[in-house]
Amino acid sequence: MGSTRCRRAIPRFLAHGLLVLTCVAVAACATDTPPGAGSTTTSAYAMTSSSSSSAVVPVRLPPVTGCGADKLNSMTVRQKLAQLITVGVTGTADAQSIVNSEQIGGIFVGSWTDKSILQSGAAARISRTAKIPLMVTVDQEGGRVSRLSSLGIDGVSARELAKKTPAQVKAIATEVGRKLRNLGVTVDFAPVVDVSDESDNEVIGDRSFSNNPATVTKYAGAYAAGLQAAGITPVYKHFPGHGHGSGDSHLGVVRTPPLSQLQTSDLVPYRTLLQNPGDAAVMVGHLIVPGLTNGLPASISRPAIQMLRTGVGYNGPRFNGVIFSDDLSGMAAISAQYPIEQAVEKFILAGGDVALWLSTDRVGSVLDTLERAVRAGRLAPPRLNAKVLRIFRAKGVVNC
Repeated sequence: MGSTRCRRAIPRFLAHGLLVLTCVAVAACATDTPPGAGSTTTSAYAMTSSSSSSAVVPVRLPPVTGCGADKLNSMTVRQKLAQLITVGVTGTADAQSIVNSEQIGGIFVGSWTDKSILQSGAAARISRTAKIPLMVTVDQEGGRVSRLSSLGIDGVSARELAKKTPAQVKAIATEVGRKLRNLGVTVDFAPVVDVSDESDNEVIGDRSFSNNPATVTKYAGAYAAGLQAAGITPVYKHFPGHGHGSGDSHLGVVRTPPLSQLQTSDLVPYRTLLQNPGDAAVMVGHLIVPGLTNGLPASISRPAIQMLRTGVGYNGPRFNGVIFSDDLSGMAAISAQYPIEQAVEKFILAGGDVALWLSTDRVGSVLDTLERAVRAGRLAPPRLNAKVLRIFRAKGVVNC
């Protein structure tokens, strides 16, 4: 997320253990209620598409045991899938409507969003009264990417921060985090971990702490620690490294140097920072990496996301935290090739956890698409449950 250019307002346009039973009417399926404790079946879900009048197709899944079982067994498949979605909202009414209708997992407060959703406490209230608390997310890096400067949350660029001591940077980030928390924000898409020597105004440029991987590691770690101290989830971005990419993924295809070169530069900070990430998440960029992604952007490349998850391929640690996509609807590296429904499905099936995009209008059709992926066996129940559990841990819903 983030760009050298100001984004204009986004208009509101825009088979593993499965037993499939077809119902002829919604009422016929309404008798399937969430199971109680000790039930031998799990919840059914219905195709409740806003874009079609498809027959209702409930799916019974094996019951979950172990960590989070009570919570997971009380949810429909659609409710689980909705936790994998964070979308940009225009303001309070938009956010409340989509949370009420689809129980999504998170909202994104962008440059176009009416900031009264934060000032009034509405975002915190919507999260508090939702069945499951929301991720309330922003793109607040400092410097050029300061989405909340109108609310008094601002600061210098990462490159300028690197002129201070790590202790000073941690203190600055802690203060930013406290202000964010007071507004109801829970997730900040920062710090940038890209290693770059671009001039200040290029796509990464001064958003990078340094072209020295050790310096990036030191200062990004300090900034993330400060946010976590204030109760904000930091998000390291843009894996596997945008700093030496060929251009701006907001505008089109971006290719990085080959994986062998990233190993000694762009991937170095992740190798260290993810050894002990705390509550931090990672955002995957729309970056074509020769030798890794087979011509696809990393955000929809299973080899890229599995490299992050397992550490295999770059000698890094296993990462068990939440993996976000970069924006899937407003960046031409993805949106020029795939409609949002396909982009989200590809990201989720590649191994990602939370799909991020900029408008609420097509949430229903995205969820319909993901439901079809579950029904067809492309997204197996254990994989879906694992994603939801990671999200629940990040939200503090479960502690196991």
